[in-house]
Amino acid sequence: MMQLDHDRIYQLLEQAKNSTQKQREAAVRRAENGEALDYLDIALLLEITEPELLARIYRVAGNIKKKIYGNRVVLFAPLYVSNHCVNNCVYCGFQHCNEMPRRRLTREEIQQEVRALERMGHKRLALEAGEDPVNCDIQYILNALDAIYDTKLDNGSIRRVNVNIAATTVEEYRMLHEKGIGTYILFQETYHKPTYEAMHPHCRKSNYDYHLTAFDRAMEAGIEDVGAGVLFGLYDPKFEVLGLMMHNAHLEERFGVGFHTISMPRLKQAEGMSLKDFPHLVDDETFKHLVAILRIAVPYTGIIMSTRESAQMRDEVLRYGVSQISAGSNTEIGGYHQEEEAPHEAIPGQFQLSDERRPLEVIKTLIENGYIPSYCTACYRQGRTGDRFMQLAKSGTIQNTCTPNALMTLLEYMLDYGDPELSEMGGHLLENELNKIENPNVQRIVRRNIERMRAGERDLFL
Repeated sequence: MMQLDHDRIYQLLEQAKNSTQKQREAAVRRAENGEALDYLDIALLLEITEPELLARIYRVAGNIKKKIYGNRVVLFAPLYVSNHCVNNCVYCGFQHCNEMPRRRLTREEIQQEVRALERMGHKRLALEAGEDPVNCDIQYILNALDAIYDTKLDNGSIRRVNVNIAATTVEEYRMLHEKGIGTYILFQETYHKPTYEAMHPHCRKSNYDYHLTAFDRAMEAGIEDVGAGVLFGLYDPKFEVLGLMMHNAHLEERFGVGFHTISMPRLKQAEGMSLKDFPHLVDDETFKHLVAILRIAVPYTGIIMSTRESAQMRDEVLRYGVSQISAGSNTEIGGYHQEEEAPHEAIPGQFQLSDERRPLEVIKTLIENGYIPSYCTACYRQGRTGDRFMQLAKSGTIQNTCTPNALMTLLEYMLDYGDPELSEMGGHLLENELNKIENPNVQRIVRRNIERMRAGERDLFL
C-alpha cells in the first residue's frame, strides 16, 4: 500500500533550495534531452526563478504536449448530483457545518440535467457528489450512472462518465468497475499529512492513510484508469508536486500504470471559508510553472484544468501542458436545468467559478488558437485503457486514432450544436487537419465517415 516519505520530500526540497544555477540548468538540459527525471531533478525545476531557464521549461513542456497530444484538447463537464456531506473540509462549500439547502437529485432530475448538458453538446461527464453514506451511498451513485447513460436527446448522448466520489472499499470500487465507469477520480487535496488532518477535522475524510491508499483499492478492484489531483493552496505546492510524483511511481511499480489524469484545481473562495486563512495560495506565475513541470515530469498523463480558472489563464496554460478542460460548468445541484429555467436564482455551489463561457464559445476560441476540440471517448469504449493506453501513447501510435476521432467529434458538434460561424471555422480546420493525416487508409476512412455523418449517422470512430 502507498506510504509517503515526508522526510525524503523535505530533504529533496532543501537540497534543491540550496542548489546552484548550474545544477538547475543541468536539470533543464536533461528535460530538453528527453531524459527520465528523478525526484531531485523535479525539485530543481520547481526551484527555478531565472527568466531564461523558466522560458526553456515552458518551451520543453509545450514541445512535449505537442509531440504526444498534438493540438487536441478534450472537453467535458462536471455533474453534481448531491451536496449532502458529512465532512467538514474547511475549504469546501459543501462542508457539513454550512447552513444550506441539502438535496440529491432524483432519477428524473438527473435526466433533466443530462438533457441540458446534451443540449450544450457534451459527451463526457465527471459525476461529483459529497460524502454521505446515508443520503448518497454507492447504490445511489450506481443508479445515477444508469440514469445518465440511459438519457438520450435527439442526437445527444453521454458516452463516458468519470466518477469523483469519496474513498471507499474494494467491494464498492468493484461495483463501479462493473458498471463501466471511465476514470475514477480522487484528489488527495494535500499530501502533507499534518495539513491534511487540519483541513479535514473530525469527519469521515480525516483518515489520511485511508484516503492515500484509495487508488490501491480501486485498482485491486479492476479499475484501470485513475485520476489524481491536489488542491493547490492548501500547502507548499513544491511538496505537493513531489507527493504526486511519488504516488504515481508507487502505482506504476505495483500495477504497471500510473495516473491517467492529474487535475490542477487552485483554491477558490467558497461558502463558509475565507482565503485569508490560507497562507499557501498559489499566484498565477507559480501556477503556470507548476503546469509546465507536471507536463515534463509525467508526459503521457492527461492534465485537467477546470472552470475554477479564468478564460485567460486556461487559454495560456494549454500551451504548457493542459490537455483537458471543462466547459459551461455548473457546480450547483440541479444547476444546469435551473440555469435554463431561471438563471438568476442560483443556490450555493461547491466553489466559485471563473470561466463562465458556454461550450460553443470555448470551442471557437480553441479553433482560433490552433487546437482541435475533442469529445472523443473511443479509447475507453475500445478497451484502450490502463497500460494499453499508455503503451500506445508512449509509442506515438495513439496519434493514428486520437486526431481522426477528435475531428469526427468536432464535426458532430458542428452539425448538431454549431452556428454558421463555427461551421465556417470548423470546415477550414477539418480540411487542413485531414490533409495532415499521413496514413492514406486512415484518411480515406475518416473522409468516408465524415460523409456518413453529414448524411445523418453519428458516433463513428476508429
